[in-house]
Amino acid sequence: MTDWLVPIYPYAKAFHVMAVMSWMAGLFYLPRLFVYHAERGQAPEPAGSFAVMEDKLLRLIMNPAMIATWISGLCLVLTPGIVDWSMIWPWTKAACVLAMTWFHRWCAGQRRILLAGRGQSGRRYRMMNEVPTLLMVGIVLSVIVKF
Repeated sequence: MTDWLVPIYPYAKAFHVMAVMSWMAGLFYLPRLFVYHAERGQAPEPAGSFAVMEDKLLRLIMNPAMIATWISGLCLVLTPGIVDWSMIWPWTKAACVLAMTWFHRWCAGQRRILLAGRGQSGRRYRMMNEVPTLLMVGIVLSVIVKF
């Protein structure tokens, strides 16, 4: 049933890497924009500029990249003979990807909260900015080391 995925595997893998890079770039940058928005966005003009940047980053780059990452990743996982589900690594990667998706949704929620003028402190956003890095470490170690 999924044998048709075998010949497109290299293309799905290449597309997956490109999509992940785009998604991660947004996940690294959006919380940094939140820091600037929270710390310097009290005046109407900076807050408006940050709101536009946050919206475009989330809507035009991050959301499509996340969807492309999920679709291409599912193609990879469904390709026969690629994943040995008896090992631990696919489960740790899956947990980290689910956590990354939760973080993406958290960021989208924080953008709405910032627009309403009730955002968190710059310090809190700085701390949250480390979450995608930690999850990326878990994903890369899972896939490369296959522990």
